[in-house]
Amino acid sequence: MQLSEADIIKKSEIDLTEILSAIWRGKWIIGITTIIFAVSSVFYALSLPNTYRATVLLSPVEDSQGGVLSNLKSEFGGLAAMAGVNLGGGKSNKAALALQVMQSRYFINNFVEKYKLKPTLMATEGWMLGSNELVFSPETYDAENAKWIRNVDAPFKPEPGIQELFEHVTSENLAVIEDKEKGLVTVAMTHFSPYVAKSMVENIVVEINEHMKTEAIAEANIKIEYLKKTLADTSVADMQRIFYQLIEQQEQTKMLAQTQSQYVFKTIDPAILPIQKAGPKRALICIGLTFLGGVLAVAFVLFRHFVLGNRVKQ
Repeated sequence: MQLSEADIIKKSEIDLTEILSAIWRGKWIIGITTIIFAVSSVFYALSLPNTYRATVLLSPVEDSQGGVLSNLKSEFGGLAAMAGVNLGGGKSNKAALALQVMQSRYFINNFVEKYKLKPTLMATEGWMLGSNELVFSPETYDAENAKWIRNVDAPFKPEPGIQELFEHVTSENLAVIEDKEKGLVTVAMTHFSPYVAKSMVENIVVEINEHMKTEAIAEANIKIEYLKKTLADTSVADMQRIFYQLIEQQEQTKMLAQTQSQYVFKTIDPAILPIQKAGPKRALICIGLTFLGGVLAVAFVLFRHFVLGNRVKQ
C-alpha cells in the first residue's frame, strides 16, 4: 500500500515527537552522564603535562655554482657530450634535498644517537619547572641506571628501534614547514621541556648544514679525482679547458663548503626559549569529551526506548 504525501509527513511528525519525548524522559540520564564526562574531562586535561615548541626560521643559501656550469654547457655542451661528460647546469636543488634528508630515518637516528636523546624523546612524561628536570616514565626507563625496562613482545626490544624512534620524532617532536611563496623554511621542535625543545631545534639546523657540507666535499673530491684522471687521458685543447674549469668549479665548491658554517640554510630568526605552552589544548579536550558524553547519553536513551522498549512490548 502506497502512502500519500500527507501520511508520510504525519508519520515523520509522529516519529520526531516520539524521539523528542524519549529524550525528555531520559533527560536525567543525559544530564548526569554529560556532567560526569565534563568533570572527568577537566581532571584528564589537567593531568596532561604542558608541551613547549621552539621554532627557527631559515632561508636557503643560494648556490653560486649554477652559473658557471650553465656557461660551460652553452659553450662546450656538444663537445662534452661527445666525450661522455655531463656538465649539468640545471638549477641546484640543494635546499630541497636537505629538507628531505632532515626528515629521513638515517638523519634523525644519527642526530638522536649523537646527542643521546633517545630517553629524552621516548621515555619522558613531563618536566619539573622548579628543578628543570625531566620526568621519566618508571614503566619505560630506569633513569638511575640508564636502562630501558619496557615490557614489549618479541621480536621487539625494551630499547626503541630506528623505525619506532623515527615515527615518534616525526609525529610528536619535529615539524618542517616550507613556505614556497616566500622561499623560507620553519623548523619546529616540541617537547615537555622548553630547554630541550630549544636545544634540539638549534642542533638540528647545525647538523643538517654539517651533513650537507660533508656530503658536498666528499662528492667534490670524487669528481675532482675523476676529472683529473680524464684530463690526463685527453689531448684535445677544448676538452682540457673544460676539465680545468670543472676542476676549478669543484675546488670552489669545496672552498665554500669548508668556509660556510651555514652551508644550506641561513638562520633568519633564531630560536628563543619558549615560555608559553604549545599544548595540550585543554579547553578543546574538555569541550570534545563533554560533547561525546552527551552524544553517548542520547544514543543510550534512544536505544533503550526504541530497541529495549520494543522487546519488552513484544
